[in-house]
Amino acid sequence: MRRTSAVVLATALCSLIMCSASARSQAPAATNSPGGKPLSERVVAYTLDAHLDTDKKTLDATETLVYKNLTGQPLDTFPFHLYLNAFRPQSTFTTETHFGGGIRDSEKEDDYPKEKIGGITVSKLSAEGYGDLTSAMQFTAPDDGNMEDHTVMQVRLPHPVAPGESITFHFAFHDKFPLSVARNGYKRDFIMGGQWFPKVGVFWKKSTDPKGEWNCHQYHSTTEFFADFGTFDVKLTVPQRYIVGASGVPDGEATNSDGTKTLSFHGEDIHDFAFAASPHFIATDAMFQSSMGPVKIHVLALASHPGAGRKYMDIMQGTMRKFDDWYGPYPYKQITVIDPEPGSEMFGMEYPTLITGGTSWLEPDALHGTALVTEHEFGHQYWYGMVATNEFEEAWLDEGINSYTEMKVLAALLGKDRSVLDSRYGNASDLEEQRISYLGAPDYDPLTRFAYKFRNGQSYGGITYGKTATVLGTLEAIVGEDTMREALHDYFMKYRFTHPTGADFLATIQQTAAAKGIQTDLAPYFAEAVSGTRILDYAVDQVTSARAEWWKPEPKDKKQIDYVDTVYLHRKGDFILPVTVEIVFDDGSRVREHWDGVDRWTKFTYNKKARIVSAEVDPDHVILLDKNYFNNSYTVKASATAANKLTSLWIAAQQMLMQFTTWIV
Repeated sequence: MRRTSAVVLATALCSLIMCSASARSQAPAATNSPGGKPLSERVVAYTLDAHLDTDKKTLDATETLVYKNLTGQPLDTFPFHLYLNAFRPQSTFTTETHFGGGIRDSEKEDDYPKEKIGGITVSKLSAEGYGDLTSAMQFTAPDDGNMEDHTVMQVRLPHPVAPGESITFHFAFHDKFPLSVARNGYKRDFIMGGQWFPKVGVFWKKSTDPKGEWNCHQYHSTTEFFADFGTFDVKLTVPQRYIVGASGVPDGEATNSDGTKTLSFHGEDIHDFAFAASPHFIATDAMFQSSMGPVKIHVLALASHPGAGRKYMDIMQGTMRKFDDWYGPYPYKQITVIDPEPGSEMFGMEYPTLITGGTSWLEPDALHGTALVTEHEFGHQYWYGMVATNEFEEAWLDEGINSYTEMKVLAALLGKDRSVLDSRYGNASDLEEQRISYLGAPDYDPLTRFAYKFRNGQSYGGITYGKTATVLGTLEAIVGEDTMREALHDYFMKYRFTHPTGADFLATIQQTAAAKGIQTDLAPYFAEAVSGTRILDYAVDQVTSARAEWWKPEPKDKKQIDYVDTVYLHRKGDFILPVTVEIVFDDGSRVREHWDGVDRWTKFTYNKKARIVSAEVDPDHVILLDKNYFNNSYTVKASATAANKLTSLWIAAQQMLMQFTTWIV
């Protein structure tokens, strides 16, 4: 009898395993990869089964993680990110955001809003062949030594995992979502599940460290994420009235007797998984035909934003076409766009195959806010999602490159000078916005500084986003727009589904330029712009036109007067870059001169029967890094056009204000 029971149990267990394997093999393909071949070196395989309590804003889940040891060396220690623990008053994230002007909305210095406390608790951890490892878990703080941080946990195994072997971890954990903070948590009945499960670090081999080591930084106020590629199979149980958008592609839905439903999702060749849940989503779907195959654009917009679905869809279609044409194909079968809850901090975030946008029913047609945030977040699918650089250590490779491509794509779709604001009263471009962001804190930090080591959040944002965009925009003027576009295409195609470094990116640009016959050595520019903090500022210092024969009486025929015309240029900043100056004379002639900028000043002298009308450094306005555009030009005769326009607008505004005041009184 016991033997029979054992046979029955073994048979049932075998059937269960086979069924599970069959179900896994029948999961829908999540990419348009030819023949279904993996696009990445799949280091990890996550299987998660989660139950979301939308009333308590909590989640309980189990996780199975299969990790392949492809490092070439035995591993006996494994670190894991526990990002949700950042939303506690003791954490490094909270300390950094508080002293930098962070999330606190209480006036009391000793009060942390209870509703903003979040966290993740791992109740059990085991590994097949290693037994129960729960007691071996310990928190660590590799960046700042704050042992109360709790965003990184590690476990030491009884014996190492050999090279080429795999280890299977099993977790049981509980999440408490905070009131929306740092693009995570809940707002009313909207819940954003980002960074919600234990995620293993990256064993990273850089050229400077061929042996490699674990890279698993704490969660900081100015850093985002870094993880290995793999597969995700996720089951999420939610109330039946909730609609869910998630990474990957849908893989089934089951209705449960307790008023819930279980949704399944499958992802391939991605390095994270996120979801958003709301009972108020309205879906807008369309197909985009990429060069690798059809892609479903799945927009989930809130009912409170009528028309938002179409607005998101329009910018997504245009953006995806430009990226496909310019940089390379989007290989996944779906991209999901989430419209976040108003007043939350969940707008403008990227996860593999899922982004959150941001809109408002009050947004005027002249302001392209929705388009800007949507294009930017989709761009991350390339520079973060597929070219998976280390955002803790080289954030500029994602946020900065993405800000540059954002400038280019929005200019192509919305107009070069109108990509942010397009009004009869004024216009503004994304290029100008990026440059202004950089000028807010231009000389504290280089692009290459670790993200969490910037002086403050303003410097991090201005340099990582704004300066990188202006650096690459200025580089475009040196090597040409076509060369930059081709370099980014080469970089994406070569390094997608890997973890490249800044050295890889800069080498790609130099190689692409050389292949196109551009022999300029870009190393000095990279040293100044990428690794340095020097300021670029050129000025027209002085312009003079004097009679050459000044001691003689002035002739009656002014056209016969010989003049000595002189233009002085001044390099006011320490950043050295060759520049062009254009000098215009009153006889209509023009001349362009080039200056290497090595000395602090230079002068150009002309003997002509004409006087100088104007002189302008960078007449084509391509050196975006120049700190002060106002000192770039000099005109002999001032123009009142701008002043008259501003005066007219000011008078009109005063009249409207007086009429409004009269009406309310």
